[in-house]
Amino acid sequence: MEKKQSYFGEIGAAMKTLAVGMKTTLREYFTPKSTEQYPENRKTTLHLSPRHRGRLVFKRDENENHRCVACTMCEKACPNGTIVLTHEMVADPETGKKKRQLIDYQYDLGDCMFCQLCVNACNFDAIEFTNDFEQAVFDRSKLVLHLDKEVYKGGSLPGLIKGGAPLEIGKFNTKTK
Repeated sequence: MEKKQSYFGEIGAAMKTLAVGMKTTLREYFTPKSTEQYPENRKTTLHLSPRHRGRLVFKRDENENHRCVACTMCEKACPNGTIVLTHEMVADPETGKKKRQLIDYQYDLGDCMFCQLCVNACNFDAIEFTNDFEQAVFDRSKLVLHLDKEVYKGGSLPGLIKGGAPLEIGKFNTKTK
């Protein structure tokens, strides 16, 4: 059986509920907000985790050579066929043995799930994910990248590789460029 209040008891309970709601609203109104002024001030206020997976790139040495030997392990590990390798068998001039030579490494950024299974499957440490996230284009065909032909020099914000601006929670970020 429910406990029934009088008419004025109900009004008192409603006023108490209203006061609790107004107290919460006023407290949140005056607390400092955390706002990132994107894209205007993204160089000074944008913070990204260094582990963010933004796009796949080849690791290159100082001569801009890649380590990929076309073993197709990344292609086999990819669950949705984002990576397509084209290779041919070429005889090594010194030893005479045939080995694979990479012709084309095609990566479809638009279909990628960013699961990192390809990076984990690569035995030669030839590919990695960078945290470059600004990849918006108007034509989906521009999202198909040929990693062996492009040399990745960093995205539009090179400082993001280290995580970007320091993370400050509860501070209103209004710094200018």
